[in-house]
Amino acid sequence: MLSRGKQMGRSHSNLTCVKLYLCSNPEDSIVERRALRESVFPELREQCRKTLGLDVRVIDPFESSDPSRWPDENTRQQLIKECRKNSAGPFLLALVGHQYGTASLPAQVEVSEYQLLLQESQRAGVSTQELEREYQRDENTNPASYCLKPRNRHTCCPQAEVKAEEEAEEEELRKMFQSTVSLCVHTGVMSPERARSYYRSALDADLRFALDNRPPDDIIRRCLVYVHRVIDAKGEREKGLMKSQLQPPSEATTFDLRTTPTDSYLLSELCDDFLPGLITSSQLLVYITTTKCDCRHGYSTARRRGYAESLCQQVYSDLVGLIDSSSVLESSDGSQLGDALTREQAEQEELCGTLSRLYDIIRPEEEEVRAFVEQSAPQCPLVVTGGPCTGKTVLLAHCAQQIKSWLPDCDPVVIIYFCNLSINPSPRHLLSSLCYELSVRYHSESSSEQNPSNMDDQSCTTNLRDFNPNCSSTSNFSLSELKERLSSLLTFMPSTKKPLVLILDGLDQMENNLAPPVLESLPSPIPPGVKLIVTVSSNGTQVLQAINPQRSPPQCVSEGSEESGYVCVHLGSVDRKQCVKMLASLLSSSKRRVTSGQQALVNQALTSCCLALYARLLHLQTSLWHSDSDVTESSLPAGVHSSISVLLDHLEQKHGPSIVVRAVSYLTLSRTGLTEVELADLLSRDHKVLTQYVQQDESTSSNIPQIDVETLLLDLRRFLIKRTVAGSHVLFWVSRHFKLVVAKRCLGTHEVRREIHSAMADYFSGQLPCGRSAKPLLGKQKPGPNKDISHMELCIDREPPSVEAHGHTFVFSSSFKEVGRVNMRKVLELPHHFQESDQWGKLEHGLLMSVRFHQAMVRAGLLADLVAMLESEEGSSHFCFSREKALLASILKSCACLLQSSPLHLPSVMERGLLPYLEVFPGLKGYAREIRQERRRVGSGLGVSLCPAPLSVPPIQCLTCDAKTKDGSVREVAGTEFGIVVEIMDDGTAWIWKGFRYDAVKLSLSSEQKETTFTGVKSSGHFMLFSTQCKELLLWDVTGPEMFLQVKDQTKAELSQKTANKVEGFVAYQKRVFMWWKGESFVSLFDVSNETLTHFQCQSCVTCLVCSSNGFYMYCGLEGGTLSIFDTNTGSFLGTCSNSNHNVITSMILREDKWEMACVDRTGSVSLWDVASKINPPRLIREIFIGGECNNILNIDYSHEIGTLLVCQSHQIALWDTCDWKLWDLFLVPHGRAFTQAVLSQEGHLFLALLDACPFVLVWRLSTGECVLSLETNKEPRTLLKMASGVVCVTHDGCLTVWDSGMIDAAGAAPKMGCGVKEVVVEQTGECFYTSDGSETVWRWRLETGLPHVNFLHDGPVGKLCLSPDDVHLVTLSAGEIYVWQTETGQNILRMSGSRATNILITPNSNFGVSISERGLSRVWKLAQGSIVCSIHPHLSDAKVSPASTFLIGRHRGDLLSASLWSGSISKRFSRAESSEHVVAFHTLSEHPDFVVVMAASGAVYTWKVAEETVCQHFQLPYRFHCQPQDFQVASDGSYALLSTDNEAINLLDLSQVRLCSINTEGPVIKAYLDKTGCYAAYIYRPTTTTTLQKNCLCYQQARPVLTVVRLADGERIGSVCLAKNPLTLVVCERQRVFVGFEDGSVGVYSISDGMINGEESVRRRENFSGRFDRAFRWLPQATANITWH
Repeated sequence: MLSRGKQMGRSHSNLTCVKLYLCSNPEDSIVERRALRESVFPELREQCRKTLGLDVRVIDPFESSDPSRWPDENTRQQLIKECRKNSAGPFLLALVGHQYGTASLPAQVEVSEYQLLLQESQRAGVSTQELEREYQRDENTNPASYCLKPRNRHTCCPQAEVKAEEEAEEEELRKMFQSTVSLCVHTGVMSPERARSYYRSALDADLRFALDNRPPDDIIRRCLVYVHRVIDAKGEREKGLMKSQLQPPSEATTFDLRTTPTDSYLLSELCDDFLPGLITSSQLLVYITTTKCDCRHGYSTARRRGYAESLCQQVYSDLVGLIDSSSVLESSDGSQLGDALTREQAEQEELCGTLSRLYDIIRPEEEEVRAFVEQSAPQCPLVVTGGPCTGKTVLLAHCAQQIKSWLPDCDPVVIIYFCNLSINPSPRHLLSSLCYELSVRYHSESSSEQNPSNMDDQSCTTNLRDFNPNCSSTSNFSLSELKERLSSLLTFMPSTKKPLVLILDGLDQMENNLAPPVLESLPSPIPPGVKLIVTVSSNGTQVLQAINPQRSPPQCVSEGSEESGYVCVHLGSVDRKQCVKMLASLLSSSKRRVTSGQQALVNQALTSCCLALYARLLHLQTSLWHSDSDVTESSLPAGVHSSISVLLDHLEQKHGPSIVVRAVSYLTLSRTGLTEVELADLLSRDHKVLTQYVQQDESTSSNIPQIDVETLLLDLRRFLIKRTVAGSHVLFWVSRHFKLVVAKRCLGTHEVRREIHSAMADYFSGQLPCGRSAKPLLGKQKPGPNKDISHMELCIDREPPSVEAHGHTFVFSSSFKEVGRVNMRKVLELPHHFQESDQWGKLEHGLLMSVRFHQAMVRAGLLADLVAMLESEEGSSHFCFSREKALLASILKSCACLLQSSPLHLPSVMERGLLPYLEVFPGLKGYAREIRQERRRVGSGLGVSLCPAPLSVPPIQCLTCDAKTKDGSVREVAGTEFGIVVEIMDDGTAWIWKGFRYDAVKLSLSSEQKETTFTGVKSSGHFMLFSTQCKELLLWDVTGPEMFLQVKDQTKAELSQKTANKVEGFVAYQKRVFMWWKGESFVSLFDVSNETLTHFQCQSCVTCLVCSSNGFYMYCGLEGGTLSIFDTNTGSFLGTCSNSNHNVITSMILREDKWEMACVDRTGSVSLWDVASKINPPRLIREIFIGGECNNILNIDYSHEIGTLLVCQSHQIALWDTCDWKLWDLFLVPHGRAFTQAVLSQEGHLFLALLDACPFVLVWRLSTGECVLSLETNKEPRTLLKMASGVVCVTHDGCLTVWDSGMIDAAGAAPKMGCGVKEVVVEQTGECFYTSDGSETVWRWRLETGLPHVNFLHDGPVGKLCLSPDDVHLVTLSAGEIYVWQTETGQNILRMSGSRATNILITPNSNFGVSISERGLSRVWKLAQGSIVCSIHPHLSDAKVSPASTFLIGRHRGDLLSASLWSGSISKRFSRAESSEHVVAFHTLSEHPDFVVVMAASGAVYTWKVAEETVCQHFQLPYRFHCQPQDFQVASDGSYALLSTDNEAINLLDLSQVRLCSINTEGPVIKAYLDKTGCYAAYIYRPTTTTTLQKNCLCYQQARPVLTVVRLADGERIGSVCLAKNPLTLVVCERQRVFVGFEDGSVGVYSISDGMINGEESVRRRENFSGRFDRAFRWLPQATANITWH
């Protein structure tokens, strides 16, 4: 059992602040300390914060100019201990000057020693009245002592005369005391060593306390001492006095030095004996400087300033070195880049240990908890209840530490979670944390140690795989999925050998009543291997109700209740004797006690309130009592809250009201607590605190002394706990009741709270310069109404705000170039304070839509939290970019696992996801611009210049059926143009989704104490019509309140009595609703304004209905193809007509501008009627019949704006041009499938369709007929609903997926070729490029617009294309014919047949073309005319034209041949036949035109000088290296050669230094390309299961290829981009652009940004992109070949 109060060992590497105690003589170091404070410490703090993530605090006890504010020796010793314990590096900085300093009067003297001093003085005849007057006996000290009476402090700055008088009195008393001590030494009643403590100055005393008798680890590299010896410091006027002091001492003098040591003697003893001894024994760092002064002037001001400057340089250099050597960077960076759940798990365990050390009183309830844990039988949860401050949390923290010792026969897993102390107190985060910790704790054990029977269960294996601890991102998990996973883990993982003890503390203290959802997610009943313990306050009834009886076995009942379903342990007050004992122990530890009379009052107070926290508060108050204090019953406050108020009163009196009120307010309103540095910074910049200091001291600067903050923290430390939050040690209240008292006392109004939050928001956003010396505050006296009273006018003159002051960036720089350190404090605190201070604009623009903030959140492992913030509804009324934030959240969720494992991919992921939609969401252009700016700031990266056409569109919202019936399905669904969707489930429940950023809520209507059961829903306009099981019709106007109007005739029988059939549909016009029923021949008109019904009788069953825009005329479509017209005002029948085929009319379209009525029958045929006349029957204009299969229409979609009608049938989709009613196109369903629904896109250029048994929503482009997008849904879609600005997909189980209509149009209109891009050729300028997909068309693209602007058409598929180096001619090879095009005019100037060519080349001088034939002659011909220059007989494989345009070089039967381009003859030959070597690859060098690099099969590397036919062997590849001919590439200058791409590596040959290089990749390489300049290598790889994604990760199947660019000079990775689809082509041009062709026909262009190569990123945006790209010029070829070769 752990001993109570035992401190956990803490290594300095786990600390996050360097705390330096500045030890000095206050009178002799004013200039030096000011110089350090103004120039060294701010720069040191900035350096440490940015590079190491460390804060720096310097505690100067003498910083204040008022000596009365200097701390006493006891306080200084406490400060030294705090610095030694909590500093992450050096803790002591000492300045020893040439003056020793004065000793202060002892604060207290033990009674025996004090009486000894008085006796010796009286024997010597010395008066002791002054001593007796200044010291007073106090029996409450332990041991009893005489204490120095406190001097009365002036509330305002005292006059100079008063201050001088006080100083003189103190000096006189000090001399008297020291004289008395000397007498005691002289008489032998006191030892010289003991007496010397009364002579020591503050400098000497502090140094000896810090260094004497300390282990070497507390001194080595943790202390710095600077000794400054000054010679001739006094000058000529004091030489005589100095000479007398320097005379050799006589015997009497020697005796006096022993009894009364002088300052020079004590200084010499310190510098010559004490410090040198530590240098030898403990390697103390001591720097000694000697200054020789002018004898006339002494130690002048100029010399002191000179020394101060050199001291500053030395101190800065030494401190930086010591802090760097602490190696704190390596120990802290891992947690920054780790997952937040891992970090939180460790922090919760540390918090448990911290709270358990507060277990000071052994509670009998501990045995009850132990008995519960030790039980082996099935059991229900244990609920620990109790009133406020009873110690429930501390008890369970202590029990959690003991459980392993309680269960020695098994290996229990103990998980304790302090819910109310979590940085994210939400059910989703809590469930994620529990799931993750369970996975980690049980996965860490081998499978053999787990329950074999459980492991055999297939469902167990599946669930565990779904929640893999190696892929802990939960941003894609819904709350219901997390509940299922937690239930599965709790059911299958624990066993009898490895049980689980789950402790949930503070559930009832979570805001917004979040405890019940958490408890309801636990399995019911509790599994046998799980023991659940929950703490609940006495008033936590909702939590107790959530622990229902079904959660426990039937035989399990609670104590004292037969139906509660849980075991209850009630925690009451502590035994009074235990509290008294605890208080006595606390007093003893602080060397205090109380008298017997005072003890009686304490006992009485503890009787009324016997709580451990109350005893701690009493300790603080009783420690202030003296034995003569006038203490009564009213002196002790009753209860905890009153005691906290008394504590605050005492602190305000001691430290000042402003600083105390502000300090406790900042601590209370912080989200996660505050570090000591943050609290000091906030107080130093607080206007009210500064005002207090200016009034007390006119010479103060705008910084309050750090010593004042530190002494305040010393007084608060008993009630503050230091915990770790995201790697920082923060202070927070030991009990939430401190927050309650502070909120009531100091934060009573919303304005005050907003002011505090605003100040913290300014601080964390960097708008206040922190740690820097600002200009002083100026105080001016102004006369008041009474001339004896003056008012202080304060003018605060601060430095201008700096947004990035003191490193307030989201990511600090680091010695690791790409890593850095996330500013977790800013990430966690700033959003909270922006929100609480109503700064919604800053929250939205500065954080939620900032890539820097997103980068910090992702790198900190807070991806799920970031997604939750973007999707949160809180503050939505204040935000302007809700849909933009939803898109950002959707992109983040789609790449969650990639970002979790590779957070540095975030900028490229977001850029790739946003660029296609910037014209849809202009508000995101700033986000994309920030990505580019950040890349330029870093100096390297890979940006997206042209985004490839998307494969899909990210949804802006997904709603899962969390609370719906798990196995239920949607019976009917309807939506309005206002964005409201209603689902009717098969169990009769109705769910309403009110639009974007809302959740689906259940509609609950009660009638006569019975829940209403719904059977259907229809919509029209702004009305929705509900049908119920009891035949009621309920009408809801969605634009008004949620009020439902029952449709019935007030004067006649209810409508349900007229028909029992289902409502087929209705049409709404203003306040009129026209309804018709399935199989009925009448229409009912319901007037909402007067709630009356009118019925219109038709000849046959009504199938559809439409009314005029003014509502006066109603047109009814009937069975048999009949159309009936009614006047709704008079109720009269106007006429009828029928189509010729008498098919049922399924829908009608009324064109009132032409008064035409189009009737669509069930077969899809259209009859057009003239309905202009209201007297004569409608006139048939024409009928249009569709042949083929005769299937019923599934749905239609009509767009009046673009004049298009879509008619969907199961086998086809027909598109009509409604302007002239012509059938525009027919889309047939893919073989073996069937359409179920189709709708037009917003702009009408696309249509969306559902297919049976297809999990996607497919999008077709009307102009080309190709399927361009597949929209992903959670499950198989059921229905598509078009909204005003979006499309909603409803699945069969009721899940909703919402896409933005503009995004669908933008993505669907993005250009891409019909097939995969097989070849990409780039012009020299890089502004235009050409692509071929193997079809008859070659596209020419402009990078500036991102669109293809020219299409080159051919009569056959294009196999090869080649661009002349001068960019004038494009040569293509199609169906054996060669086409020559002029690139600017697009004219096909030559079409040559008979070539039998398989490849084409163009000479570097752009004058000739070369056609390569495998079975015939290869020909050289003039590029402009097509005339043949010569023919080359042997076939040359992998042929290349020499850079001088003189030879065609290629392989032939193992040799390398060079053929003349003028004669065609073989003029040169490279052959190694004598050594039986074959040439496998070669490459020409454009910058060395005479040479060719040759690779032999043996691995030998040669250079061949073609003209002279000389050969030089340069390198022999080792056995394990080989060359892959298909990958062999050489830079134009011959610096690098790419050999192969195997074994997840790219093998390069550095020809300049003749060495082999390998670039390790994180997966198999798909494509690799060597930049012709030799600067970069670009490659595409597919991540393997052992790299970024784990095999059993949810995203394993979605692993996408990654494009990476590497700088060859140093192997540095420039950047990476995750590609959304499979690539086919990779090209790098000299303009530092990478072109990638994809298998879907799209092209992506990526810009290399590299400061080392002076690269300039080029970013192209389609500013004027209209959404359609089919306006490209189409250039036709020659009708026939104009040149024929034979």
